[in-house]
Amino acid sequence: MSEDLKADAIIVGGGLMGAASAFFLRKRGRSVILLERGLVGQQASGVNFGNVRRQGRYLPQLPLAHRSRAIWGQMKDLLGDDAEFLPTGHVRGVYDEAQAAVVEQYAKDARGWGLELELVGGSAFRRRFPFFGPEVICGSYSPADGHANPRLAAPAFGRAAARAGARVIENCEVLTIDKEGEDFRVQAADGRCFRAPSALICAGAWGDRLSAAFGEPVPLTPHGPSMGVTEPMPYGIVPVVGVSTKVAHEVVYFRQVKRGNIVFGGGLRGPAYPELQRAYVLPENLLRQLRELRRLAPALGKLQVLRTWSGIEGYMRDELPVMGPSGRISGLYYAFGFCGHGFQLGPGVGDVMAELIDTGATTTPIEPFHIRRFAASSAAAPSTHRAAAFATA
Repeated sequence: MSEDLKADAIIVGGGLMGAASAFFLRKRGRSVILLERGLVGQQASGVNFGNVRRQGRYLPQLPLAHRSRAIWGQMKDLLGDDAEFLPTGHVRGVYDEAQAAVVEQYAKDARGWGLELELVGGSAFRRRFPFFGPEVICGSYSPADGHANPRLAAPAFGRAAARAGARVIENCEVLTIDKEGEDFRVQAADGRCFRAPSALICAGAWGDRLSAAFGEPVPLTPHGPSMGVTEPMPYGIVPVVGVSTKVAHEVVYFRQVKRGNIVFGGGLRGPAYPELQRAYVLPENLLRQLRELRRLAPALGKLQVLRTWSGIEGYMRDELPVMGPSGRISGLYYAFGFCGHGFQLGPGVGDVMAELIDTGATTTPIEPFHIRRFAASSAAAPSTHRAAAFATA
């Protein structure tokens, strides 16, 4: 029988959160094993819109978003790869006066959290953002936000972590995680075993299965985003564009790449099945998206859609992630359930989780995301100190 592979920390899940955590743990001198069932960045981290956005976030999440934005700006120096990050700015259009008041109040409140937004309206708005349709009356602009290529980001962190000495193991299906004494023991489907005193669960829409098996169930629901890309048009829309609205089907966003194609997303979500590793774009959702895109930016109305896709994202009941230490098991940590808005946060999450695992604390407040907020509903759940991970996948 081969001896268990050992490290200071084991990370289960090789998306952007897990790969960034592995990289920053190595920067702190900690040995780490990163286990990914498929390929690094293959799931939600690689199929999202690529928004590097801070405006519109839950205000107590802004310190984490700021920390992450600083890393996005340093990625070329840190990793040797910037994942095509571009600080193009991010503008949100508004359709009515009631929502304009909401946006104005948010901008005032966000200033206290270190985010400066420009409120633009009237003729100045039309001159600055002429692509908006006539129903858009004003907007909020975040000049330092932007976008990146989601297909490149997690793999860039994974490669950098490996170069720094992390054991990055792909195509490794995890069957169980046991807490044995001071160590976690992770059993893989191919017979290999891994052992470490710290374990970090970054398993996305599969994370709830692991936390529940440790006696910490959470209300997570999988959904599939509706994403698409159009044929190219002359390049001219620089910022990422979105809508500020409380109406679900009006939520749409897009960005133009230098080649001219429009990448878009938003609107109603489609079905996702973690046990099958499948998610689907519903045709009716795509048609709603196209109507809303035409309403937001009429110039996009005649473009042909080249491709659509989806992925499996995990959404919490309160729309906030689970992030931080376990409330029950020493040495166990979580970072999953980012509700479709985790891409911008990914590098910062990795940095914060590495700091937390290494030192026992973090300089960035993450208390609102602690799993103990669900403890009342899980009080009756037994803790077996053993998690069965992906045995049905």
